[in-house]
Amino acid sequence: MSTSLVDRVNAALGTVQDPEIKRPITDLGMVESVEVSDDGLVRLTVLLTVAGCPLKDTINRDVTTAVGAVDGVTGVELQLGVMSAEQRAGLQETLRGGQAQREIQFAQPGSLTQVFAIASGKGGVGKSSVTVNLALAMAAQGRKVGLVDADIYGHSVPAMLGVADQRPTQVEEMIMPVPTASGVSVISIGMLKPRRDQVVAWRGPMLDRALVQMLADVYWGDLDVLLLDLPPGTGDMAISLGQHLPGAEVLVVTTPQEAAAEVAERAGTMASMMHQRVVGVLENMSYLPCPHCAEQGTEHRIEVFGTGGGERVAATLSKRFGYDVPVLGQVPLDLSLREGGDVGKPIVESDPTAPAAIVLRSVAERLAGRGRGLAGRQLGLTPSSQL
Repeated sequence: MSTSLVDRVNAALGTVQDPEIKRPITDLGMVESVEVSDDGLVRLTVLLTVAGCPLKDTINRDVTTAVGAVDGVTGVELQLGVMSAEQRAGLQETLRGGQAQREIQFAQPGSLTQVFAIASGKGGVGKSSVTVNLALAMAAQGRKVGLVDADIYGHSVPAMLGVADQRPTQVEEMIMPVPTASGVSVISIGMLKPRRDQVVAWRGPMLDRALVQMLADVYWGDLDVLLLDLPPGTGDMAISLGQHLPGAEVLVVTTPQEAAAEVAERAGTMASMMHQRVVGVLENMSYLPCPHCAEQGTEHRIEVFGTGGGERVAATLSKRFGYDVPVLGQVPLDLSLREGGDVGKPIVESDPTAPAAIVLRSVAERLAGRGRGLAGRQLGLTPSSQL
């Protein structure tokens, strides 16, 4: 068989990416052998990272499709094998770039990934729904997005994304984030538990260790944006975030009522205490569009939870910090927003023309359009003794 056909087959294999690692299988050492017969039949063996790989059917389909489309190939016989322990160790070293020590890539001075932590003063304000929809909106804009469900006790992100029953693949000591149909890669303590109904009862040191594991032990690849869904309040996880990701920027989520606004101010102040910048306030459940008025072609807002909470938080934090903290958006109450979260189809995808979806996409555009801040970054300046 001509060398040119073998070359074309190998080039086609180079276009197939591992669905979890998001890199070509040829670069990852997953293609063990390729044989091409004189009549154009291709026999090849591709190694899975682990036995029982949850996405082996995707790899099978992608490889068969790519090779089968090569001009001159008459058939494809694909055999899936499994990497040895030595091969997995080599893959782990390749992914880490030869770096043996655990490190948080997003905390490195040269990191270009925008990191946004979504915080709230209290629970029940829709913080996780906001985080999930912002992640999907950014991914729809063509950005590579990672999502960390750092709400250890109330981890609801996997269910909202429709991946609650999926588990991450582990390559030696490295964990692959779970990919979603939207392109967002996600990791959550809920995915690492033996059972969905198991209760997480951890305190300070364990919480810090969990955050480090989700940031350092997970192979995120090159991300444009990383979002973290924080637990409500000003507890251990907020402190750990400030220590491990000082360059993260914080978005504060509140609702209009006075009680929510007051505690939201504390969440923003906590971020400032950890030398993080608060990029803005998002007011959720701002109002209910009157359905009867909408039918008549008019607009009437029913302010179920009062009004002005988001503006108050933004004004207070702006005065307290000495820089502008804007209200980035006011998300209305929307039945499809709740329904989308329950069934794993967030509103920005399931009902993109809904008022809530439009606001959330606008906020995502404003956040993703920000330049990478200098907070937490080394400027490479050396003091001089010359005057």
